[in-house]
Parts: sequence; structure tokens; C-alpha cells
Amino acid sequence: MTQALPLPKYHQIYLVLREQLHEGRFAQGLPGEMALMQQFGVARVTVRRALQELAGEGLISRERGRGTRPVDGPAPRAPRTGSKTTRLTGLLENLVSTSLNTTVKVLEVSEVSATAEVAHALRLDAGAAVQKAVRVRSTREGPLSHITTWVPAALASRFGKKELARKAILLLLEESGVRLGGAQQTISARLADAQVAGHLGLAVGSALLAVRRLIHDEQGRPVQWLHGLYRPDRYEYQMQLSRVGDIDAKVWVSSDFSAQFH
Repeated sequence: MTQALPLPKYHQIYLVLREQLHEGRFAQGLPGEMALMQQFGVARVTVRRALQELAGEGLISRERGRGTRPVDGPAPRAPRTGSKTTRLTGLLENLVSTSLNTTVKVLEVSEVSATAEVAHALRLDAGAAVQKAVRVRSTREGPLSHITTWVPAALASRFGKKELARKAILLLLEESGVRLGGAQQTISARLADAQVAGHLGLAVGSALLAVRRLIHDEQGRPVQWLHGLYRPDRYEYQMQLSRVGDIDAKVWVSSDFSAQFH
């Protein structure tokens, strides 16, 4: 675990496991205490404290002989319908620029059953077929981002690992006949788990920028759900702001954006 964060180790583990639970990573049950001790390099008491926090929130149940299992909760949150929509012209230009100046390694491409979160975001039935792709993008300085995307299987039938290694998914969707409309995006923070930390060259528990982006077509139908994790020392998100409204009620609104990496 990273020593740079002013958080107890058990709380760092709790945050990592909570995010993984929300992603549906432990459908068959959580790893045992020994496995978690080895993964995070901590003592049993630290792991148990993290699991107690998760159990206290009703996220997991612990039963002797049955192990630790996630507890089904309400449908995960997707971007709000009324949230600001990013213009896809700027987004596509930014993605093209990124792909030209970075290299990508495709870690996984497979057709899977949509988890509750993915199905909710893409407005699919639970268990519907989706293409899951996991990629790591790098600059000359090293790994930049760890990106996981889900696309309805019917829309991803024309591209696979070879195509994903060469082009951004949005470009591949356009080439498949999808007319892209807009995107809802949220940016927050997350701690790196063991898997992501290894791919990005960081210590487990390091802070990352977390981007969640839902792309929809011109009819408003979701066509891609993205989880992106970025090294904050190599990536920054910039927005142009302007003030609008009456003199006594002016507010700042974003007019454009760009993602810078180094």
C-alpha cells in the first residue's frame, strides 16, 4: 500500500474493495483473508478491519464456511439524464490526437454478460451480451491510463482485438454505422488496486483520476460505457469557462475542454 496518502491502510483497502464491488468484480465471492493480505501486503488485522467496514455498510456478508460474498443492493448510479452533455466533436478530436501520440496495449477483449451496473448504464437487460475491452495506453514516459469499456455485442460485432489496438472505439463505432450524439461524463478519484497498479507502474493504493463516460447515439441510445483510470502525474483535464446570466446571477459554465498528457 502507498505510504503517501494520509489514510489508514485498512481504509485504503476498504476504498479499493468498495469500488471493485460496485463494478461487479466479486460475483463469485471475495478473496479470502490470506489472499487479501498478500495482495495488499498488510497484516490480517488490517484486512479484517477493512472487511468490517464493508460489512457495516451492508456491501458484503460474512458467513463461516461460506466465505465473504457481495450483497445485492440498489441499481448503481449511471450519469444523470439531465447532466451536462459533452460535444462529441471535441471529444473525437481529442481521442484522435491521443491515439496518434500514444501507444495502446490490449489486455482483454471478450463477450461477457453485463453486470447490473453495465446493464443499467447501457439500458440493457441484466445478463445481456456486451463486448468488454481492457486496454492500457502509454506515452514515451510510460503507462498513462487503464481503460475498460463495454459496448452492446450487436454494435461490436465488426471489431475485435486487432482493430482495438489501432483505433479508438468511438471511431470503430462510427465506421460500423453508429451516428454518435453526445456523452455524459463524471470525473472523480480512486485508489489503485493491485491489478491496475501493476499495469500503471504504481504502488497499490496510489491516487488515480477516475473517469466514467456514457456515450449515446443521435437517438439518445447508450452505445458505450467507459471506466478510465489515469495517472494524475501524466494526465490533466482542462476546461474553458465563461460567465453567463444576469448581473446578479452570473454563473460559470464550461464551453470546451481538452485532455492533456505528458
